[in-house]
Amino acid sequence: MTGIHSQGEKHLVLISGRAYPRLAKEVAEELGIEVLPTTAYDFANGEIYVRFSESVRGADAFVIQSHTTPINQWIVEQLIMVDALKRASAKRITVVMPFFPYARQDKKHRGREPISARLMADLFRTAGANRVMSVDLHTAQLQGFFDGPVDHLWAMPILTDYVRARVDTSNCTVVSPDAGRIRVAEKWAAKLGGGPLAFIHKTRDITRPNQAVANRVVGDVEGRSCVLVDDLIDTGGTITEAVRVLMAEGAKDVIVAATHGVLSDPATQRLAECGAREVIVTDTLPIEPEKRFENLTVLPIAPLLARAIREVFDDGSVTSLFDGNS
Repeated sequence: MTGIHSQGEKHLVLISGRAYPRLAKEVAEELGIEVLPTTAYDFANGEIYVRFSESVRGADAFVIQSHTTPINQWIVEQLIMVDALKRASAKRITVVMPFFPYARQDKKHRGREPISARLMADLFRTAGANRVMSVDLHTAQLQGFFDGPVDHLWAMPILTDYVRARVDTSNCTVVSPDAGRIRVAEKWAAKLGGGPLAFIHKTRDITRPNQAVANRVVGDVEGRSCVLVDDLIDTGGTITEAVRVLMAEGAKDVIVAATHGVLSDPATQRLAECGAREVIVTDTLPIEPEKRFENLTVLPIAPLLARAIREVFDDGSVTSLFDGNS
């Protein structure tokens, strides 16, 4: 026999940044463990310090951070945590980022622009991450930016299970907020009984962030319940304009469903007043009490993250969580 064979068992640790500790705690509860005790604080000039209170040598480490406001601070903190894990001899480091930062900057629209989403992937790889886990990437090709395994989780089953109980699927149209997300809308329609599709024709000024104009609806929405689906809601301009156009075209009512509730001002006011029957998001990002409104529903993402983490730890199949085939 050559070499030495260890008799030790695999060891999973879950580490949380300071952006959204409640989500990490909920994931830990689903896994039946506790979050690793960590010391983290800021120096007077804004520099971040991190130290883990227990050994992580040889561990399968999952470091979770939700990139909410102030997004750049939480990115740097997670990078520093990954570096600390690498230098503490963690065996494998998985970066769990429910909301991938800078995902909308995934290509160049004009000359002399960055591809910031690729930069994010490079930074985490350089810091020492072996693997990335994220929920509903803005575009699927983001997986190719990271030089290593990427677990792309879908919140669609969580959202569709809830929406199915809220609409008459025999009189339902799934609506994409633009032509680029028709493929996602097709999957939604299949989950909701195979009803018709529609999309909003819109124009966007690429020189102005968070600005889009919804022009008209392409598809049959008159007298039908519309499920308007998107990956994220930031300031709410695109979604609320789409709701307005759908109602003007004779839609019976509109339910909005999105994975990531960024909800930058003035999203809360816009969504509360836009006329949508219900706005549904998951809690991949923290939604503080002041951002909530009467017809907002927030669905938990922790069970999905916990199941995916367990599959990775057990060298199982993350894909089996969505298609049933291991």
